[in-house]
Amino acid sequence: MPSLSYDLATMKQHDRYKLLISLVIPRPIALVTTLGPTGIVNAAPFSFFNIFSESPPLAVLGLQARPNGGLKDTSAHIRDQGAFVINLVDEALGQQMNQCAVDFPPEVSEIDAAKLHLLPSEKIKIPRIAEAPAALECRHFTTLEVSAQRRLAIGEIVHVHVRDGLWDPDKMRIDMAQYRPLARLFGNFYASLGEPFTHVRQSYEEWEKERTSE
Repeated sequence: MPSLSYDLATMKQHDRYKLLISLVIPRPIALVTTLGPTGIVNAAPFSFFNIFSESPPLAVLGLQARPNGGLKDTSAHIRDQGAFVINLVDEALGQQMNQCAVDFPPEVSEIDAAKLHLLPSEKIKIPRIAEAPAALECRHFTTLEVSAQRRLAIGEIVHVHVRDGLWDPDKMRIDMAQYRPLARLFGNFYASLGEPFTHVRQSYEEWEKERTSE
């Protein structure tokens, strides 16, 4: 089947970015809270984010440097404080999350600008966002400086908060209809979860039995 193909080594950085964020969709959104040196709480959204392990429980953030190569606030705060909170984003939080992407000066808290509220964390001193459906308290595990413009901050998740009514502790499952997570696409586009469906994973014996019965 005919297809387009790209050698990423020959592409401009911005073109690589546009290609990858357009193809790898949807992506979850981390609204990350950190604490600055003067006590101001910073909040910034990231969609270069996911969990990558449960033992130990690790989350990874893809952080971008400033054009001059300097650290942005989130990167500097994680380095200095050794902790951060990943506040997950649902549809109701979408507008305020987007306001947190404004390039406010360091003395302005995105929390105040977006009219959000804070709650204390259990294991770290970085506060979490009250409006978030769930929050992951993270201690800094390590940071990989993969280029002058990109670094990967890895956090060990040490405590989790979930809004009442979203989580069934007996089944250990989330109520997806109540959760309504927001997903990042590309450009100014976002997406809702849509209608969930299932694919039952088969064992090899089940697959072989089904194949031979055809």
